[in-house]
Amino acid sequence: MIVGHEWVVDASGCEPDALRDLGLLQGVVNRVVAELRLKPVGLPAWHKFPGEGGVTGLVLLSESHLACHTYPELAAATFNLYCCRERPEWPWESRLRETLGASEVTIRRLERAVTGVAAETGG
Repeated sequence: MIVGHEWVVDASGCEPDALRDLGLLQGVVNRVVAELRLKPVGLPAWHKFPGEGGVTGLVLLSESHLACHTYPELAAATFNLYCCRERPEWPWESRLRETLGASEVTIRRLERAVTGVAAETGG
């Protein structure tokens, strides 16, 4: 039984200054939430690391969660979106190229599933 869909997104070759920009990254995450019509449950949690550090953020969703982590020293960003309901594909590649200057974006979509036996026996 499928219990959810998860997108694991890795962006590389990004502009380091964009990866340090809290407001820009909040905008990217807000765009994902709005365009996929996701439903946050509470305020997002964000942390900007000091100096030349990156940003990490988490949005709890009624559907599950959306997380973002940036690594300016590696010119990289990672995103994880897990939804317990079917959602359309979001244009990760074009959006991350546009907003973060990513030169490469890898998207893995996973189906999260449980077997009938495990679900029935609790193990």
